[in-house]
Amino acid sequence: MAATASNASNGSGRTGSGKNDKDAPPPLPAPLGVPVADSHTHLDMQGDTPVAEALAKAASVGVTTVVQVGCDVAGSRWAAETAAAHDVVWATVALHPNEAPRIVHGDPDGWSRQGTRPAGGREALDAALAEIDALAALPQVKGVGETGLDFFRTGPEGMEAQEYSFRRHIDIAKRHGKALVIHDREAHADVLRVLEEEGAPDAVVFHCYSGDAEMAKVCADNGYYMSFAGNVTFKNAQPLRDALAVAPLDLILVETDAPFLTPAPYRGRPNAPYLIPVTLRAMAGYKEIGEDELAAAVAANTARAFGY
Repeated sequence: MAATASNASNGSGRTGSGKNDKDAPPPLPAPLGVPVADSHTHLDMQGDTPVAEALAKAASVGVTTVVQVGCDVAGSRWAAETAAAHDVVWATVALHPNEAPRIVHGDPDGWSRQGTRPAGGREALDAALAEIDALAALPQVKGVGETGLDFFRTGPEGMEAQEYSFRRHIDIAKRHGKALVIHDREAHADVLRVLEEEGAPDAVVFHCYSGDAEMAKVCADNGYYMSFAGNVTFKNAQPLRDALAVAPLDLILVETDAPFLTPAPYRGRPNAPYLIPVTLRAMAGYKEIGEDELAAAVAANTARAFGY
């Protein structure tokens, strides 16, 4: 998720009336020839669009599976319930990295670099993690995440809580045999360090991959999946394109992170799973392979990573 759990849905997912291009959903792309999965989306943040409608729209262009990602206890419950209700939806459950400091410090408005709030304490965080642990045992839940470290939105005072939470999520993923879905923002070295210290689960997915080509080589050496989002199409994203170029074909996934990170030429407008073909076609071009070849690899990789 490209924003914190507390503020991400504050208008970010509105679909609008169409009177303003920035509010209007982008048009349907041409369907893919090989069906794929959106490996990371937030259907609960996509405005007033009903889940069934979002899924049907995605399926119409060849996006036949979606992974609904939880970012806090309530969102993780919703993800599990939605996956249970829809055969084409799988769930992941977790406390977003920025959620852990909020819980510990009792800050309902979000954690920032500008000070603290009265403490909720480690016990409150442990109670929330216990709920995530219980949800992770459900069969429709295929991943634990998004978890990890975010040093962009959380200052030094929150890093201890983030790392504690990350380590606990790694343990939950390993005990339940689920994929670990990582949110890594300006914390590459520390994320890799914690994974090495704790021992990574069998399947690790770097959601919205944000590293460079050198980090991609490290991920490849460790068998970590790299999931690319719409920001790989942004003009200033050459390091992401360089990373994609060296990433092994059998470790690449594609995602929307919707309603965030809408691919060019629709940047700034609301994102949704049906826009996966836009990103995938761009990725195929950057990787200099056929669209169908990339789609087939992505479909197989996503199923293997999440075990469905």
